[in-house]
Amino acid sequence: MAAINLPSITTLISHSSSLLHPPKPPDSIPSVSFHKTPLSLFSNHTKTPQLHPSKNTKHYCNLLHLSVKHGDIQLAMAVHASILKIQENNTPYLFNALIVAYFKLGLASHAYKVFDCLENPDVVTFTAMVSWFARSNREIEAIELFFEMRRLGMEPNEYNFVAILTACARVLDLELGSQAHCLAIKMGFLGETYVSNALMGFYSKCGYLDCVLEVFDEMSQRDISSWNTVISALVKNAMYEKALELFRNLIRTNGLRIDHFTLSTLLTACTEYVAFMGGRELHGRALKFGLENNLSVGNALIGFYTKCRSLKDVVGLFDRMPVKDVITWTQMISVYMESGLLEMAEKVFDEMPEKNCVSYNALLAGFCQNGVGSRALGMFCRMLEQGVELDDFSLTSIINACGLRADKKTSEQIHGFILKFGFGSNHRIESALLDMCTKCGRMADAEEMFHTQSISQDSSIIWTSMICGYARIGQPYEALSLFFKSQSENTIIIDEIVSTTILGICSTIGFDRIGEQIHCTALKSGLIDDIGVGNALIGMYSKCGNILASIKIFNLMKKQDLVSWNSLMAGYVFNRQGDKALDLWAAMKKAKIQPDSITTLLIISAYTHTTLNMVNECHSFFHSMKTTYNIEPMSDHYASLVGVFGRWGLLEQAEEVINKMPFEPDPFVWRTLLDSCKTHMNTIIGKRAAKEIIAKKPNDPSTYILISNLYSASGRWQCSETMREEMREKGFQKRPGKSWIIHENKVHSFYARDKSHARSKDIYSGLDILVLECLKVGYLPDTSFVLHEVEEQHKKDFLYYHSSKLAVTYGLLTSRRGTPVRVMKNILLCGDCHTFFKYVSIVTKREIHIRDASGFHCFVNGECTCKDK
Repeated sequence: MAAINLPSITTLISHSSSLLHPPKPPDSIPSVSFHKTPLSLFSNHTKTPQLHPSKNTKHYCNLLHLSVKHGDIQLAMAVHASILKIQENNTPYLFNALIVAYFKLGLASHAYKVFDCLENPDVVTFTAMVSWFARSNREIEAIELFFEMRRLGMEPNEYNFVAILTACARVLDLELGSQAHCLAIKMGFLGETYVSNALMGFYSKCGYLDCVLEVFDEMSQRDISSWNTVISALVKNAMYEKALELFRNLIRTNGLRIDHFTLSTLLTACTEYVAFMGGRELHGRALKFGLENNLSVGNALIGFYTKCRSLKDVVGLFDRMPVKDVITWTQMISVYMESGLLEMAEKVFDEMPEKNCVSYNALLAGFCQNGVGSRALGMFCRMLEQGVELDDFSLTSIINACGLRADKKTSEQIHGFILKFGFGSNHRIESALLDMCTKCGRMADAEEMFHTQSISQDSSIIWTSMICGYARIGQPYEALSLFFKSQSENTIIIDEIVSTTILGICSTIGFDRIGEQIHCTALKSGLIDDIGVGNALIGMYSKCGNILASIKIFNLMKKQDLVSWNSLMAGYVFNRQGDKALDLWAAMKKAKIQPDSITTLLIISAYTHTTLNMVNECHSFFHSMKTTYNIEPMSDHYASLVGVFGRWGLLEQAEEVINKMPFEPDPFVWRTLLDSCKTHMNTIIGKRAAKEIIAKKPNDPSTYILISNLYSASGRWQCSETMREEMREKGFQKRPGKSWIIHENKVHSFYARDKSHARSKDIYSGLDILVLECLKVGYLPDTSFVLHEVEEQHKKDFLYYHSSKLAVTYGLLTSRRGTPVRVMKNILLCGDCHTFFKYVSIVTKREIHIRDASGFHCFVNGECTCKDK
């Protein structure tokens, strides 16, 4: 390029100050109400003549191009000053180039001043201005400039249409965009591919997929951007199969080559749709066209293989990528975290050349996901030390980490930090704080937060957190009360979390009527397809004694996971249907479902409800856990096996199992043996079990009660009283036995010798009659566990008014003749009550269903499903 002699920069700037620093333009160009603009504004006008640039003008344009290329602002200003001195300022050509250069150099205010000083701007000038404002988040100004151009009698060109449609898309102005569409048809610009592409992008942003497809179908010529736009619109509307089908049509189209945007968009579709073969096909296309090394394609492939849980493919892609950005590294951290490889995730993090808040958040979330709240807290302290920017995700993650640790002091410190810096001001953080308080034993603080005026009570997430908090700390009635209140005030959205929480509460208290309502809501809202909701329904129905409904839910689920199988198996075990639980295990093996530790524990428990001749089979399965399924038996597995031997009176074999354990037995294992000794009245082995338990200094008062009762049953009253005295010295209190029954959608609770119920007189009178009738047909009260100092008649009175007897009597008084009486109990049913209800089922000719801590007892015609004597 020929050299041009220019005066000094200072001189040029001084001469051009009148143009570079004109009076500040108004905040906005005189506005037009374009939301209701008549189509007359889009009518035809005479075109402005275009003047051809001179040779000298081209030199200035080349200089402006160089200034943009090298980011030289001073050169652009020098050219600007020089332009003012020449005599060619009667043409807007140079000023158009100057406007574009200023925009590209980031000097929008300079560009606007140049435009404002032009006497005769042409359509190219307006196109540059409208285009740049549309792309710079100044859409309103772009639209107003477009109307100004039309007032001056200028017809838009194809680039003008692209600009105005871009602005309309960003402000979602469907009416104005539709008018631009009409004008483009009238002026014949729809034949221009760029205009049709912009039109499809506009309709896609406004959510009108049908219009996108219609414009696409009517296009006479399409480029790759046309296909990308319509494919992206389909993916945005979750029409993944249609998007993949359109891609195959694109492949069959001659002359078009797919690009990185095509593959990235379609890989997103395959990721969401979990279309493994489709994603593999796209990976092959990426290799064929040399696009695998493209950054956006590589990131999309990593996202796809992550969703498909193919760690090997993800690691291979990551290692091969020549260029990685923060997204790539962060994705890799998340992949390792999801696979439980915490050290690998931290290694990737440490190797990152550039870290941001999102990278730190990936580590925080991963630590929480893997249940290591302490490491998350350590990382959070590191973020503070290094001055990393914190966002809502960072704060909710660290709050969740505190909840995992359940450390009250730490939670108070984090809570104070968040409030001090003013972060606790949105629903997400507020709900996380509230949830943390419930997990850290700060229920009073949670309630205060919930009821304070600063919290917006119309936030569904706040209500959900409080309901879940009550459920978590074992206050189901408070949780249900709050749920009903939220329903009446319409302040909660019943999502998967609310549904599973309420269904869990229904399982705990046996409230199947509410559970059925949640089931109906899930069917109407589509939540029934959520695996978590389906699993909760299986558990709810089985805990309420409706195992057939659980089976139906399981069979209707579109997809089951291991929790689904475990839930149904647990239902069979809880309903004492051991044979069916083992049949389900056979089906799992046939379906090649790999069991986990919970599955194996349930299988062992199932043998408790089979027959004596299957005990050896249970023992064989126990020994095969390690070799066949790579599951190391834990303390719970040994306790369950001891329970199976103890159920059938094989107490010596049960004790031998404990003595051969590869690790020190905990009190729970010995407690299981002690329970069996109580049932079979074996005080010799029971004494050894009791000695082991006491030596380990258990803090469970029920164990002391059990040992005391065992001594009482064998007539060793002094030893029994010694145990109770030790309990009193340690401040232990027996967990009170509680029974409840649901009548007319209300829970009626009873304790032993409880007279607080409104109908207590009727209940006691009815129970007295019931006892007399049972005595007539052979019932003999078992007073062996009542303290020996009490007279025999008082011992009987003590037994007659147990909580379960009061609850059953109330059920008989209030329920219809012929219907079963269903009662729930929080502890194991005592031997005397078990015997009593057999006789009750005879004299009343009613089924009595009792759910205690071990499962269901169904008394029919003097027999119980548990087969206990």
